[in-house]
Amino acid sequence: MQLQKKLTSFFLKAAFVSLAVFALAIPAAADGIMPQALSAGGAVTRDRQLNEIREVMRGGRGGYIDAGLYYTPSSEQLPLQSQYGEHDGYAFRHHLAGFGSGYVGNNNHVGFLLWFDRSGWDGEDFLFFPQYNDFAMERSVTTWGVTYTNTVANMTLAAGMQHQNVEHVGKIYPNEDDSLAYSWAHLRWNNISVQGNLYKSDWRSVRIALDLESRMIYGGRVNGPLTYLPNIDLTIFNNDDDKNLRVTWEQNLFAQRFYAKGIFDVNDKKFHSATLTYYPDPSRMVGFEASCLWRGDDYSDVLIGGAIDLLFVRLSYNSAYDYDNFFGAKGTFLAEIKFSLATIDGFLFGRGASKTAPLETSVLKQKNKDMPPEGGLMQANPAEPKTVEAKGVRYERAGGKK
Repeated sequence: MQLQKKLTSFFLKAAFVSLAVFALAIPAAADGIMPQALSAGGAVTRDRQLNEIREVMRGGRGGYIDAGLYYTPSSEQLPLQSQYGEHDGYAFRHHLAGFGSGYVGNNNHVGFLLWFDRSGWDGEDFLFFPQYNDFAMERSVTTWGVTYTNTVANMTLAAGMQHQNVEHVGKIYPNEDDSLAYSWAHLRWNNISVQGNLYKSDWRSVRIALDLESRMIYGGRVNGPLTYLPNIDLTIFNNDDDKNLRVTWEQNLFAQRFYAKGIFDVNDKKFHSATLTYYPDPSRMVGFEASCLWRGDDYSDVLIGGAIDLLFVRLSYNSAYDYDNFFGAKGTFLAEIKFSLATIDGFLFGRGASKTAPLETSVLKQKNKDMPPEGGLMQANPAEPKTVEAKGVRYERAGGKK
């Protein structure tokens, strides 16, 4: 317990120091974003959305909400590097996601989900109406679907469509269809899930996930050896000319608060990234991460960074997640204004968490404590004498007569 308090105190102090550094370092110029990273942004977004859906569908019921946007106040913070030179502007990502389900009887739950991302690069900062200049690219990806969960069988089925729409493509980018429709399906049974993504009759990706870690949220252990089992993700991407198998291994290192995650690209025979994350509480409302990402062919091209993830804002510098999901952004501090929360049976937690929020966990334990033994009735106070009250007509004997 003392070790947990010391770790939490240390990381909170580090968060405040990082906030101060961030305030001073916002105007710092970063390395340029490449057009190739913007062109690949659609495929990256589609896979990220499906991976987030897989995490939310681990329980298959309840609800989830996510909303946010990256904030970069300086036009020199993330310039675009093209064959025509360097262009000042703003990389952006606006995202919104939601899932809700309802009980329909016989341990069955039916739900609906919707994920939306709008991202790209533009000459000016905006929320709704971009500039659409010669070097801009604006794209949106929408994923929707219906879900079915049976809690007795511990099984979830989900399926739907993905729509990729290009609003504007500048002259430096390859031609791209302005509207593409993909289909997807997801099947989970216990700790195993399989997910596929198709374009017409052509498969684009297949994901097999083994969520072996025992988590209290889903009826697992509070602690013990089973909480240290790994979570493994095997994803095959079909890039037309080649195929790549990516392996992701997430490992609980300490009390479901300290995790390590490694990503390896098998076909390239290359380590991709590694991340260490500390959560002061297993509910994952707050997180502190350090990461390294290997971008080249030698170890001199390793990107070291990290992030502070709070409930309403995420601050990062050279983090592996932002490099992968924000067009290779590096060399500058990034702020993401966001909110993300999941719920099952009325209890709240962050996506991918093992336990509910601290207050909710206490309520859950109290509920379990107060529940009567199976097949019996609970007596409010065992010390009280039992009384039986009979209602109806009462007869009294007086002098031997009724």
